[in-house]
Amino acid sequence: MGKLKWVLVFCICGFVTSGQNHPIAKVDDKKNENLASLAKVWGFLKYYHPNVAKGNFNWDEQLIQIIPKVEQAQNKDDLSRIYLEWIAALGVVKECKSCKETSKEKSFDKNFDLSWTQNATIFTNELSQKLKYIQENRSQGSNFYVTTGPEDNIKVRNEINYSDFEYPDEGHRLLSLFRYWNTVEYFFPYKYITDQNWDAVLIEMIPRFKSAKNALEYQLLMQETVVKLDDTHASFYSDKNFDFFGRKYIPAFINLIEDKVVVVGYYNDSLAKLNDIKIGDIIEEVNGKNALAIMSDRKKYVNGSNNNTKAKNYDYLMFNGATDSVKIKIRRDNHILDKTVKRYYGIDFQPRVSHNKDKFTVDENNIAYINLDNLEMKDQNVIMQKINKTKGLIIDVRNYPAFMPYLIARRLIKQDKAYNKLIKPDLTYPGKYIWKKTNTIDPVKNEYYNGKVVVLVNEQTQSMAEYSTMILQIGDNVVTIGSQTAGADGDISRIEFLTFKSAISGLGVFYPDETPTQRVGVKVDIKVRPTIKGIQEGRDEVLEKAKEYLAQ
Repeated sequence: MGKLKWVLVFCICGFVTSGQNHPIAKVDDKKNENLASLAKVWGFLKYYHPNVAKGNFNWDEQLIQIIPKVEQAQNKDDLSRIYLEWIAALGVVKECKSCKETSKEKSFDKNFDLSWTQNATIFTNELSQKLKYIQENRSQGSNFYVTTGPEDNIKVRNEINYSDFEYPDEGHRLLSLFRYWNTVEYFFPYKYITDQNWDAVLIEMIPRFKSAKNALEYQLLMQETVVKLDDTHASFYSDKNFDFFGRKYIPAFINLIEDKVVVVGYYNDSLAKLNDIKIGDIIEEVNGKNALAIMSDRKKYVNGSNNNTKAKNYDYLMFNGATDSVKIKIRRDNHILDKTVKRYYGIDFQPRVSHNKDKFTVDENNIAYINLDNLEMKDQNVIMQKINKTKGLIIDVRNYPAFMPYLIARRLIKQDKAYNKLIKPDLTYPGKYIWKKTNTIDPVKNEYYNGKVVVLVNEQTQSMAEYSTMILQIGDNVVTIGSQTAGADGDISRIEFLTFKSAISGLGVFYPDETPTQRVGVKVDIKVRPTIKGIQEGRDEVLEKAKEYLAQ
């Protein structure tokens, strides 16, 4: 290479490596820092300032108008002056005497943090004092933007509905991020245990939302933001995203077993047979790309409270597409098979795989088995009376039951027992939560079940199923067998960006001793996870372990 070429390469590399110190980069960093402070101030005033919380202003429009001013602020004096003028225009905040009263209810404050309002690096002392005053004299009446439902989880209300906002302008893209971020900031009970700090999410996403080049990029960013909640309830769907990942998929679903992508079930068994897909097949490659590498690449789009739950949610990200087929490399019986598997729309899978619809069974060893997925609420009393003389009972909660099994649990205890505690949002002090009273169950007299009881769980045990498991676990002779559950308990709340809606776990659910269930799942006494060999042999190893335990 000639000397001139070496000089050019050196100059280009020097420009690239020093980009972070470039004046333009510094200006952009400052703008983004200012915008992050704006997101926080805007959200704080929305829920704390009495005049804003009453709905006296078009709060979305106020944000859009102030964004250019905030972006241009050169230092904390400029920035604080903008905020002080804005707050002054919102009207007088009267002294709140009730705000100073100490609540008799026990508070849960792990999510609560308004220390940013006193950050001397960002704000002047005058502004910090003003924000502190608003905090201490915050809105105490009904909030225009949020209330609670019958179960005390939050309900977002009175937000402006935007139509045809698949790809809004930059200001409204920021509005969508700020709206969503602040709802989570003040009303997501599990914000304190996300992998990525929620403040860091804001800093990361501001420049990415600003620079989104089209509707698809913008909508994928929303999905990515939702996934950062590490909440199995937190999901996001849009037509653009569906089209991007593909609406057609293969008739089998997978899970991660022993660090391998394994077919564990069928959406339609006849179509799976037609394509020669078998339970226990190990997926090595999809369209020439390593299956585990696909999981790694697309993890940011897969919701789930823990990795065990995320693993089962990769189906539509791994095999989906717009074409009629997909090339898959499979390992079966130590042989490598290259297959072209047909893709289908979901409607093509009807009717789905049939399941045993027996209410319950009793085997030759006098062990009863109940699958809550097949049971109806009205069946509980009759079934418990029928199996009263069995020596053991297996209750399968590897599903989503249609009811809470209170009537079963009441026959497993001799005296009143507590099964969980909940936290609800404190709308008088946004960001704080209040412990609700401990939930208890009383026994059914003279109908006590004397046998041992096993509850079966896995990653399919989610939300109501986890709540049901906690109810059953109060039994005097109950053992839980299986693997980590979905880690998303409690009623969900619907929240939104602009136009696009999502969900979060809206209530915090804990054991009576305040042990958490979110992300970690319910307590499991004997951990058993299926093996590849067991799957290939068609065995239910978790059920086998339950019968082995009861036989002892």
